[in-house]
Amino acid sequence: MKMTIYGSGCAKCKQLTANAEEAANELGLSYEVEKVTDVNAIIDAGIMRTPALALNNDIIVEGKVASPADIKKHLS
Repeated sequence: MKMTIYGSGCAKCKQLTANAEEAANELGLSYEVEKVTDVNAIIDAGIMRTPALALNNDIIVEGKVASPADIKKHLS
């Protein structure tokens, strides 16, 4: 599974990354994390608010830091 984090690399982006990794680890999933910080690439992906999280190119979180429990719902 591919998890893509969109954002500037701020504290909220880092927390969203940690929460996504925690959720995947709790479910025993293998994954790769890609971090997109380029503003033009974020806009091209259709993201209007960061941080954002996409799973296999499907945006599931935008403009907030989702908890590991919320992310697990999308993973299972």
